[in-house]
Amino acid sequence: MTSALLLIDLQNDFCPGGALAVTEGDQTIAVANQAIAACSNAGWHIVASQDWHPENHRSFAVNSGQQAWTLGELEGLPQVWWPAHCIEQQSGADFHPELNKAAITFVVHKGQNADIDSYSAFFDNGKLAATGLDEWLHQQQITHLVVMGLATDYCVKFSVLDALSLGYQVTLIAEGCRAVNLAASDGEQAILDMQQAGAQIQTLQTWLSTLA
Repeated sequence: MTSALLLIDLQNDFCPGGALAVTEGDQTIAVANQAIAACSNAGWHIVASQDWHPENHRSFAVNSGQQAWTLGELEGLPQVWWPAHCIEQQSGADFHPELNKAAITFVVHKGQNADIDSYSAFFDNGKLAATGLDEWLHQQQITHLVVMGLATDYCVKFSVLDALSLGYQVTLIAEGCRAVNLAASDGEQAILDMQQAGAQIQTLQTWLSTLA
């Protein structure tokens, strides 16, 4: 089994002070850096996804004439109308400054099609286009992913569910994630959904002990 660490959207706009700030989002960075150090020592690839939206993305409430944080429909798919966030080439889309970016092997961008949202690091929400992540992982013969990042109930969950459906073994480091929680229990439910789909949920220390 060949493993890789997959970091989901550890970007400025999802951390406190950002345009779509997740509560305690910045607390994932120290967890990620511990995981990066361990994986680097073990010779693993370290992969990261970035939301990378054009400024005219239709999931942005301001572009669709909707109120942010409300629910609607975009191109026939359920849609949360988000504040404008992670606009390509802007500082909000950058990785958090404290993240050990130098160790990242491969970065995959998502959400570049203005007409459809893209929570998963593998596909857009309609499964109309792949990001190239699955192809790259196959080239590296990776079969197991250790996943953490932002946010538990959206981009982490959809990435994990897609990874499982593509045949990867998945371990989720729950303390390396934080949730949007439009409803108070969304994060907890997302972890349950991932576990029921086949993901193994571990603490950072338990997982680190498997590498020792």
